[in-house]
Amino acid sequence: MKKIVLTGGGTAGHVTPNIALMPKLKELGYEIYYIGSYDGIEKKLIEQMGIPYYGISSGKLRRYFDWKNFTDPFRVLKGFGEAKKLLKKLQPDVVFSKGGFVTVPVVQAAKRCHIPTIIHESDMTPGLANKLAIPAATKVCCNFPETVKYLPEGKAALTGSPIRQELLHGNRLAALNFCGFTSGRPVLLVIGGSQGSVAVNTAIRNILPDLLKTFQVIHLCGKGNLDTGLEHTDGYVQFEYIQKELADLFALADVVVSRAGANAICELLALRKPNLLIPLPASASRGDQLLNARSFRQQGFSMVLEEESITSETLLSSILELYRDRDVYIQAMKQSGQSDAIAMIAGLIEEAAENKA
Repeated sequence: MKKIVLTGGGTAGHVTPNIALMPKLKELGYEIYYIGSYDGIEKKLIEQMGIPYYGISSGKLRRYFDWKNFTDPFRVLKGFGEAKKLLKKLQPDVVFSKGGFVTVPVVQAAKRCHIPTIIHESDMTPGLANKLAIPAATKVCCNFPETVKYLPEGKAALTGSPIRQELLHGNRLAALNFCGFTSGRPVLLVIGGSQGSVAVNTAIRNILPDLLKTFQVIHLCGKGNLDTGLEHTDGYVQFEYIQKELADLFALADVVVSRAGANAICELLALRKPNLLIPLPASASRGDQLLNARSFRQQGFSMVLEEESITSETLLSSILELYRDRDVYIQAMKQSGQSDAIAMIAGLIEEAAENKA
């Protein structure tokens, strides 16, 4: 049987594309293993899938001063040794890396063990972890045409992002029952990301009374961000994190407010959901979400409201405008010609495995 090691972690966005690939890899006859951090979000998500999981030491690579910058390199070196030992034990035909700091020692160890590696870069410009891993990669998959110029010639493959196929088959009626909503009013879905967004959560709750005049609201607010004072608000439900019912919630949603993480917006595109993106500001990131959002706005897929511009008035008027013009965005997304990312990436994996053989 062919073997593959998947790696990626730190946020759900570095894990869900790997999960989306798994059914296709199983169909192709691959035995799947996963390498992640000892206690990251990826551990719980992957173990729920019944996939053998191996944790390694991982250190974060920061662009700013932090005392951990002096100790984390040793954690990365330890992770490299652990990954190398694991790869020699598992003997995979290929490694697929979705990004996150835990992947750096895995990809470098794969190179040392002469195992081909396929990397996926979701954002428009490569993050630091992938920048360090790209020289060791056989191919680098990406979501945006603009990304190709940032990648080594001959390595870039414009594939799009793997989308969990179950998201395409949600049950609207099941979501209505799950949320306790009625069928006669439109539904707004708010997604703050797997870590939650204080800014988005606060802004939505500030205008909740006005939103509820038009919408029923589903709020995915992130771990530890539930507001107990709003628990019994008619037409409003809040969840820290949703996994099993997410497809149904998407099916029910008429419009979506979301951060602009690459995987999240690719899912919105695949689902043809009119969306208002509130990208993470440059002051709190390397600016990748700003670039992602601007690309989607330019292609006509999204409205964008930058966090610095949020007021109760701008947020409410943007959501109402999005709902009014929703058919325009749906039509633009239908014409996007989005490729079958899963098939394309699986083809690259097969090619790499065959070349190794």
